[in-house]
Amino acid sequence: MLKKYFYKWQISGKTCFYIDMEINRNNIQAVNTYSQKSVANNKTDNPSGNTRTYSASGLDGVAVYNKASISFKGYYGDQQPAKKLFWILTGRNEIYKDNETEHNMYRTSCGKNWVTTNPEDLLKRSPEQAIQSICTLNDHYEIPSYILSPNYGDKWGRRANYIEINPRTIALTQGDEKQEGLLNMIKLLPAIPPSSKSYANCVILSQLYPTKGGNDNKTGDRSLYTVDLHSGISPNLTSRNLARGNQRMGDDEQVKAFNDLAHIRGLKTGIRMPLSEGQMTVQGRPFSWDRDEKAFIDACCWAVELGFDSIFLDSAKHVGDYDMGNYCGEGRIPNYQQMQYITSQIREKTGRNDISIIGEKCTDDSRFSDLGYTAGNDWSKADDFNSVMHEFKKQRRNDDYAAGPVISDDNDCGGLDLGTRLNRIKNAFNGYEDISFRLPTYMQMADLFPLSPYTNTHEQMMKSENRTTYGDIESSYNNIFNTSQEARDYRMAVYNEFANSIGQ
Repeated sequence: MLKKYFYKWQISGKTCFYIDMEINRNNIQAVNTYSQKSVANNKTDNPSGNTRTYSASGLDGVAVYNKASISFKGYYGDQQPAKKLFWILTGRNEIYKDNETEHNMYRTSCGKNWVTTNPEDLLKRSPEQAIQSICTLNDHYEIPSYILSPNYGDKWGRRANYIEINPRTIALTQGDEKQEGLLNMIKLLPAIPPSSKSYANCVILSQLYPTKGGNDNKTGDRSLYTVDLHSGISPNLTSRNLARGNQRMGDDEQVKAFNDLAHIRGLKTGIRMPLSEGQMTVQGRPFSWDRDEKAFIDACCWAVELGFDSIFLDSAKHVGDYDMGNYCGEGRIPNYQQMQYITSQIREKTGRNDISIIGEKCTDDSRFSDLGYTAGNDWSKADDFNSVMHEFKKQRRNDDYAAGPVISDDNDCGGLDLGTRLNRIKNAFNGYEDISFRLPTYMQMADLFPLSPYTNTHEQMMKSENRTTYGDIESSYNNIFNTSQEARDYRMAVYNEFANSIGQ
């Protein structure tokens, strides 16, 4: 079925039109045209290959308009941003086999592979090597023209494994500034196991939009539990120098390129979003649920347009003033009917019924399913296998929503030993009788790539740190992760657990 969407908006007295024709509106954008001279997309053939070039008055002009408009209506960047990224990084179109990937590959019988390289070493590689590593793992040395998110049906989020990773933690750190979080996320993708045959692995970014208060890419006490909506993408994530000649990789394009490369890897992707009124601003002014409901919906839709498949809602349990005795947020949260409207609008405006909306601390109570959530992450830690099996049996009849076990969450202060983490992963991954109805499971980066004993997940959510040693920028990667042999053995044991279920 071919759908046609026509958008109109006004900025600085100029009227712009955008026509978007899509097949099923499911990640395949077949035609994009811009009817406005000042935002025309001028393409020319590059004699050195198939790379396309873009005039500064084209995409750059569109980017300016996007950031000026508080109501985002779609993605206006290059329709093949991963290819554009590789061209800007290398000046070529050809992708070559990555020998290091071949040497460090964890091979499974079903052909879904990943690398066992240490995360700190992956971050020291170039983005060019990372992209070639992704293609090498797929045994296909070309970035596809159209990249689909792995297809697990509309209800994939009900049984997914969610892995939250903080891009600010792994970002390039120079002095008191951070950037290139997305490029470094791409470097980690080869070491994250792809989705299994029956359920998806979904990488959740702790941050997409800037924190409130300004100076988002500076080090210091800057909580990722806050957000400034409609002020662009966080500079923690983007690169300020991603250009070749007159071609520049816009912020939106960098996000879309990350998502496309994650999808090539066989991963779903998502973002974290707060719901507490006092923890949000809109272009610097205080957020109000009475006034800014649409701004919140549009920000969620923008993320979906940029390629994300899921949204993790912080404080989602407390919607409608539920269990406020345990509420740790600041300010009001949506009422019950408002939340129902928000989740339905996100799906309606994006045209994607497969969006997974995860409610933090949400149990198997039917109210959370009625709010439009797909999954919740609170009833128990996965310390006891029988407890996981009990919850599986109790919730298996509901194919729309389930609450699943947690290995660790964003409040993890690092005291959990590696043996306990591994035991939780084993219980969570194996607590089912029918894998197609497994409970959703939740992990943090520390559960896959153990962090240094001198930091932890919650500290990284609350602070932006420079962990370099004596000015050596690359040393920060060693200081983020646990580089001991024990941690490496643990990672291999975790990889074995992924491998055990990947072909099922």
